[in-house]
Amino acid sequence: MLYAIISEDVKNSLERRLAARPDHLARLEELRDEGRLVLAGPHPAIDSEDPGEAGFSGSLVVAEFDSLQEAQAWADADPYMIAGAYAKVEVKPFRKVLP
Repeated sequence: MLYAIISEDVKNSLERRLAARPDHLARLEELRDEGRLVLAGPHPAIDSEDPGEAGFSGSLVVAEFDSLQEAQAWADADPYMIAGAYAKVEVKPFRKVLP
């Protein structure tokens, strides 16, 4: 089943994000290579494709997992979470309708 992993950043998270980004991306690439990743990306803190020093306010990952518990465990082990970039993470079942 698909799950949406919705993360909210702490204030001024950019430095923490940058430090953990290689490990964060490696985990996402693993999901992609397994054919389980639907989409992933950050929420810019301002209305801009490249927010620069404004950074990001959170992230969204939609991916396939065997259970809610597995999706939650994956989210809890995210390098951004471990680095303290995320203030909170919510994991919800997701049903893709379109496209």
